[in-house]
Amino acid sequence: MAKFDYDLITIGAGSGGVRAARLSGSYGARVAICEEDRVGGTCVLRGCIPKKLLIYGSHFADHFQDAANYGWTVPEPNHDWMQLIANKNAELDRLNGIYLRILRDNNVDLHEGRGTLVDEHTVEVGGQNITGENILLAVGGWPTFPDIPGIEHAISSNEALELKELPEKMVIVGGGYIAVEFVGIFSGLGVEVTEIIRADTVLRGFDEDIRFALDEEIKKRGINLMNETVVRSIEKTDSGYCLRLAGSETIDTDLVMYATGRRANTQNLGLEEAGVCMRDNGSIVVDECSRTSVDHIYAVGDVTDRIQLTPVAIQEGHAVVETLFNKNPIVVDYADVPSAVFSTPPIATVGLTEEAARHRYGRVDVYISRFKPLIHTLSGREEKTIMKLIVDPNSDRVVGCHMMGMDAPEIIQGIAIALKCNATKAQFDATVGIHPSAAEEFVTMRDKRPDPEDADGTE
Repeated sequence: MAKFDYDLITIGAGSGGVRAARLSGSYGARVAICEEDRVGGTCVLRGCIPKKLLIYGSHFADHFQDAANYGWTVPEPNHDWMQLIANKNAELDRLNGIYLRILRDNNVDLHEGRGTLVDEHTVEVGGQNITGENILLAVGGWPTFPDIPGIEHAISSNEALELKELPEKMVIVGGGYIAVEFVGIFSGLGVEVTEIIRADTVLRGFDEDIRFALDEEIKKRGINLMNETVVRSIEKTDSGYCLRLAGSETIDTDLVMYATGRRANTQNLGLEEAGVCMRDNGSIVVDECSRTSVDHIYAVGDVTDRIQLTPVAIQEGHAVVETLFNKNPIVVDYADVPSAVFSTPPIATVGLTEEAARHRYGRVDVYISRFKPLIHTLSGREEKTIMKLIVDPNSDRVVGCHMMGMDAPEIIQGIAIALKCNATKAQFDATVGIHPSAAEEFVTMRDKRPDPEDADGTE
């Protein structure tokens, strides 16, 4: 008789948890998965997918405007927000159904309810206890809010995806990828948007040239971007809300959204009782194999606060299962992980920023190109594209690649393969470009930007 009910219990049915559960089941393991919400997790239900669908919807405003110079006569367009939300929700229902089928097809038992650890082998879910030889924590993260007066009046990205109507004016507080993506969504749909950030510009941690290029594009679109600004309080008024800023300035608005960070969803999970170590921010400490401080308890995805990207969570879950049930020990490689920000225009990046490259290598070669993409030579839109390569001069290896502009995520996905293969600048240069395309610029940049040290020496 088996000592445990299951070989693996996964708590959390998001991308990482579902991948681990269904793969374990396919290898013949007895698997259970616990989920208090619908199956799909942040990416499918509250993040990547619904957000990207709304981004697509918002871009039609540009398409209608740009069509005139291409000879199209377009009637004055009208947008039905609730139709977009209904269609988005129908797609999420479809995806949820696919995830449920995947679990069934791989003999994974779904336990509906919040799974909590009773001890290191026991999970309480839905009023019953189940036991597992191994336990995987894949509970993701949740939006956080600062502790300021009136913060209860603000919404997060979760609620922004389900608004019953669009406001005329709104304030979005935050400068990270979630904030700038929603700035693009709501501005594109005709909302008067103000974005408030504490930093000098958006997307802290991204390459400086890309950050300031997006700052400029945001302002071009008539968005009120307030840099180095702090909100002190939010007050409910008869007509909406009033934000009091540091100093004496105030802003009146119809809606306030905060996108200032996310926290690991580990509260009341029973981790302390099971002996699982956490950091001060609530995230779970794991080793390179995603193992926690308890040998047979693992954690993957945003809850570990490593790289908070859906494909990374999927790889982490996959690696745990290969190690446990397929005699194929795998360690995830976190070097050169590509990422994208679906801002307007979008950003994509892989490898090191210029600052990080200089810190690692000292002197680096930088190639950068700014241009108006071909489509806008006729559309008349003053949107620019920026592309940047960072090269280690000692090895000639391309160590960073960054782009802001139309199709940036699609282009950088291919470039990421090259960086993973340690491609050199000479190999980039030897590659024939596809013409006319924006992507060809990455293989035609020949002139290095003057190094700051050289410039300082000539002054």
